[in-house]
This record gives sequence, C-alpha cells and structure tokens, in this order.
Amino acid sequence: MDEVKKIVTDIKARAIKPIYFLTGEEAYYIDKLSEYIEKTVLTEEEKGFNQMVMYGKEATIEDIVSNAKRYPMMAEYQVIIVKEAQHLAKSIDKLLSYVENPQLTTVLVICFKYSKLDKRKKIFKVIQKNGVLFESKKLYENQIPDWIRKVLQGSGYSITPKACILLAEFLGNDLGKISNELDKLKIIIPKSQEITPEAIEQNIGISKDYNNFELKKALGERNVMKVTRILNYFAQNPKDNPFVVTITLLHTFFTQLLQYHGMNDHNPKSVAVALGVHPFFVTEYQIAAKNYPMKKVSTIIASLRELDVKGKGVGANLEPKELLKELLIKIM
Repeated sequence: MDEVKKIVTDIKARAIKPIYFLTGEEAYYIDKLSEYIEKTVLTEEEKGFNQMVMYGKEATIEDIVSNAKRYPMMAEYQVIIVKEAQHLAKSIDKLLSYVENPQLTTVLVICFKYSKLDKRKKIFKVIQKNGVLFESKKLYENQIPDWIRKVLQGSGYSITPKACILLAEFLGNDLGKISNELDKLKIIIPKSQEITPEAIEQNIGISKDYNNFELKKALGERNVMKVTRILNYFAQNPKDNPFVVTITLLHTFFTQLLQYHGMNDHNPKSVAVALGVHPFFVTEYQIAAKNYPMKKVSTIIASLRELDVKGKGVGANLEPKELLKELLIKIM
C-alpha cells in the first residue's frame, strides 16, 4: 500500500512518469492506479483529444508505440491506457525500443494483470529506470484482516478485530470483492459507529454466530454443544459453508496450534508475530493449547488431511452432512 500511496502522491504533485507498467497477480491495485491516472492526469476538456484506452486482445505493440509517439493537442500530456496487456506477453519485448526513449509528453499505462514481467529481461530494468514498474502482489490470508482495517481507517471508519476476521474468512483474499463489500458498509454505517460482527450480519448476510471463526473458537474451547450447533448449521447451508473451506481453515488453525506448542516464548506479542495472527486472538491459542496436547494436535492434523481428501470425493462419496459428523468425531 505504501508504494501505491507514493505513486498517487507523485502524480498529485505532477511528478508524472512517461511509463507506468502495472503488473502482478493482484488485479485490485492495478485497476485502482490505472483508474486514478485515467481520472486525474487530464482535465475533462483535455481528455477528448488526448486520452485513449486500448486492449491487449485487439492491439499490437506497434499500434501502442505508434499512438504513444503522438504529441498532445492543447494539453501538457496525452494518456494511453493499455488494458489486458498480459495478452501481449509474447511480444512485450518489442516495447523495449520505446521505453528506452519514451515520449515525455505521453503517459503510457500498461495493465499487465495476473502475471509478472520477467526480471531477467532488459525491458524490466529499462522501465524501472525511465518510468514506474509496480508489482501488485497477492496478500496472504493472514494479512487480509489488517488490510481491511487500514482501508477503513483511511476512510475514517473503525472496525473490531473480530469483524475483520469475519469478513476475511467469508470473502477470502479477493481485494476487489472485499472492497465492494466495504463500500456497502460505508454507505450504511456512519463514521461515528464502529463496524461490528452484528453490523456485518445485518448488512452483508454473514452469520456472526455460525461461521468458521466461531467454529475454531468453539473447538479450541472444546465446547461440544456450540460446535454441534455450528456444524448442524453448516450441514443445512452447505453452499454458504463449503466443507473444503472449513477443513482448510481448521487445518491452518491446528497447524498454528502445533507451532504454538513448539514455541519457547509464549509472550502474546511473540505468539502473534510467529503465528501471523492479530494479538486479539492469541488467547484462543492459549486456551486451545490447554485442551489439546501436542500429540493430540498432530493426530487431528492427520485426520483433517484425510477428511480433506474425502471432501474432494477421493475414496468416498459422502454428503457434507456426513463429513461434518466425522469431523466432530475425529477432533472431539
């Protein structure tokens, strides 16, 4: 996010580069930066003659270079945005001669999504020298809650740690999807009101009581009654609570618990850093460690792997309801 902020700050200060090569597996920031450039570099009056959007599926490198070499009309810059440029991967090296000597009155934005430019190529180093080469990396799952908090904080909103986890577990690591849901919340919830699990349940439809987060907590506490209620809810709503997702999250939880058992330093701050979790949730691992000795945790991890295979239809053709029952038996 810091790199994105710097690019935006430089553009605001009119320290504009002739080339912005936006690449990487995470499309969210590529879209945001290209949209920002499209909206702000030129005035509305200037855009008619000086702004063009091209698509990698239709255009060639020769087309792009030909347009990039034009001069702006009654404006300081012309802006050319090439979307879906990953379709030009095989011919991207042809852009080298242009990026070595770019037209300084052209702002060429290349949106090279879901892929990365080979760092060994000469073009990589030349773009870094003469323009901006931004790599948009996928966030790890344990980074998503903090990303949600920072995005909301940047808009003047606050959210509880539990609500962050709830959103992250339900929406996954698709930043575009998460951003859309956050926009909905920002429309409904005033800035003076903290975003809570209850607010998420009311406005997004995620159950605050019957979700994987609550399941992990109940399992850690060995609360058989609560675990049973949650698993029954999952069995009745299998589309909203895929078994494979549940198994994956529980496998991560018990793997982290095994790691916790192996740590010499159980200071909450040290645990949070080592496990990659928010300090707010360290207590759950402390409780679970008391209820599940290391040997038991190892057995549970092995059982979860077996269930993961069954959940994918290998060696068994069980309904989610039956798999969830087996899950309860295996763990508790």
